[in-house]
Amino acid sequence: ILKGKGSTNSVIWKWFGYLKSDEAQIKTICKICRQFVKTKTGNTTNLFHHLKKYHPNDHAESMKMRADATPSTSRASSGAVPKQKSIVSSFVAITPYEKSSKRSKDITRAVSYFLAKEMMPLSTVEQDGFRKLVKVLDSRYELPGRKYFSKTALPQLYEECREKLENNLRNVKYFATTSDLWSSRTSEPYMSLTIHYIDEEWCLQSRCLQTAYFPDDHTAEILSAGLEDALASWGLSEDRQVCITTDNGANIVKAVSLKNWTRLQCFGHRLHLNPKSHGCVQKVVSAFSFSWKKKRELAVTQEELKLPRHKLITESPTRWGSRHAMIARVLEQEKAIAKVLSADKKTRHLAPSWQDIDVLESVCKALNPLADFTDALSGEKYVSVSYLKPVLHLFSEEVLKPVADDSKLTKTIKAFVLTYLNEKYDNAATDDLLSIASLVDPRFKTRYIKDDKVEAVKSRAVAQMLDECQSTSQAAPAVPSISLGGGKGDGAAATPAKLQKMTLGSFFKKSYTKSTATSDLTEQQAIEAELNGYLQAPDADSETNPLEWWKINSAIYPRVSLLAKRYLCIPATSSPSERAFSTGGNIVSCHRAALKPDTVDRLVFLAKNL
Repeated sequence: ILKGKGSTNSVIWKWFGYLKSDEAQIKTICKICRQFVKTKTGNTTNLFHHLKKYHPNDHAESMKMRADATPSTSRASSGAVPKQKSIVSSFVAITPYEKSSKRSKDITRAVSYFLAKEMMPLSTVEQDGFRKLVKVLDSRYELPGRKYFSKTALPQLYEECREKLENNLRNVKYFATTSDLWSSRTSEPYMSLTIHYIDEEWCLQSRCLQTAYFPDDHTAEILSAGLEDALASWGLSEDRQVCITTDNGANIVKAVSLKNWTRLQCFGHRLHLNPKSHGCVQKVVSAFSFSWKKKRELAVTQEELKLPRHKLITESPTRWGSRHAMIARVLEQEKAIAKVLSADKKTRHLAPSWQDIDVLESVCKALNPLADFTDALSGEKYVSVSYLKPVLHLFSEEVLKPVADDSKLTKTIKAFVLTYLNEKYDNAATDDLLSIASLVDPRFKTRYIKDDKVEAVKSRAVAQMLDECQSTSQAAPAVPSISLGGGKGDGAAATPAKLQKMTLGSFFKKSYTKSTATSDLTEQQAIEAELNGYLQAPDADSETNPLEWWKINSAIYPRVSLLAKRYLCIPATSSPSERAFSTGGNIVSCHRAALKPDTVDRLVFLAKNL
């Protein structure tokens, strides 16, 4: 066998060679299968085809060797790499985008969205890591400086977002609001206002209108004027506001009463004002919070006692349920806590006694179910106000009802909480509001309304629907009369409409219209009949979304659906305002404490509404 000499495809001769045949001719032979392969002078195509057909594994190896051995110019011609770019295309590839180009504007807007939505400081655009990231993503884009984003990009994004929200609010007939007061890290006071409404697609919308700087005294009169100005700045009429949900502060309660607005007290604040826990718990947690040695010893003791490696929880006055979570965690780690504290004579007196443990267990058992209800009623994306009456009924009949194995203290706490909640929600105005909200929820209807109040609630619902129909009919524009006489001056209006062939369904339509037109039902009687039909229909499943149900059945009960859209938008808690303040706290951080109040308002607005 003679070793052949090749060109750039010489790697093929690892599997082939030359052999002198009996006819004294030199032929190419495969070293693997010993078959002759016909080839022309210097051509290796048939050799590669032979490997591909009969020896695929060797063919794959040959292609890899061929790619490694082929010079770059040869690879370019064979298509292994892109062809060499022209001078024009190469120049364009390194030329920065024009600032007025669509691509540059889109990237700048995306960066602005990122800064506002994720509450990032504007210094991010000047950090080396971020600039390198942007350069890798698109080398032709030139990132503007922080001054451009603070003076131009973010204010423009705010104006666009505000204009879009204003256009949406023009079509909203009824809405609910929440409001609260907050002090920032720099002790600057702010007042928030959020709006909640149901749109045309029966989706519950929640928007933050403002987190406005409020340096004036927080008296009821000034707060009342501030709320009025806030609604006016958005072109919102007070008559369209169904309800405002606030906390229990005396100043905000009086401010709402001065405006004669319907107010719903925050259910979360009511549940959070539960009987106070034993004072020893806070002392125990503090002993571990300020000592890294105690934390280390606690972790070792947890490992020895095979307890969960959980850290102790500190109560936060502004976070609902944190007190209950603190007590539950201390009870979980009781043995480890007692062992660590008892080992140090300075903290031995802090170890909970058996009497303390009994008290904590009684408190925890009584209040444990309430934390779940607080979280469930604090949502913004689903209906919550219609749950209040069913939840209060559930508290009375199951959750807070004393059982046989309850201790005396547990029974006392349950009775106290139940009496407290019933007193706060038993006033006439609140009961009427919750009854109507429960009535228009297809899952509950009149199930949780007292029997002696059902007819009164239905009468109020009928009266409100009747007022709604009358106001709608008065606001409807007059239909212009169309002359069919064809007299002079009629012009194009006198042209008769093209006759259409009547369908089979039109006969039934005429028959139905005739029968209903001859009925003697007044508007009020028609509303009462529709309401009774709605109440007699089967209740929706408890897991059903009431807004989805109304989206399907609003055509069947059009008047009742307007009442549902009016009341089901009310939030049961003031959590939306609390969340706006949490966003404000993330923005006004220790590194951004010098932000001006107007800037804080815009940044919170963008972070909540984008």
